[in-house]
Amino acid sequence: VQLQASGGGLVQAGGSLRLSCAASGRTISRDATGWFRQTPGKEREFVAAIRWSESSTHYADSVKGRFTISGDNAKNTMYLQMNSLKPEDTAVYYCAADGAEGWYYSTAAYRYWGQGTQVTVSS
Repeated sequence: VQLQASGGGLVQAGGSLRLSCAASGRTISRDATGWFRQTPGKEREFVAAIRWSESSTHYADSVKGRFTISGDNAKNTMYLQMNSLKPEDTAVYYCAADGAEGWYYSTAAYRYWGQGTQVTVSS
């Protein structure tokens, strides 16, 4: 199974970006899939997840109302639409798949990870 994350870049505060996570080797619409982010010296933190059995989405409080997670089964791809970006959103963003739905917010729940894509928000 491989996950390919893309879509990161440099954007001004208030701007938008859409991250993509293309999966190969298995369907992405299974169990839980999610996005996490990490800054230097800090632990990887939960951003958003989809629990496919319930078709439910979940977000960290810091991004709720600004970010939207979605998936396209036909393309076997997951997305993270990020609006109203803030400098504190600057991080390397990682997608993850094959997660235990009961603890979708934990990095330990996921079996597969993408390589990460850098998002930088300037003030």
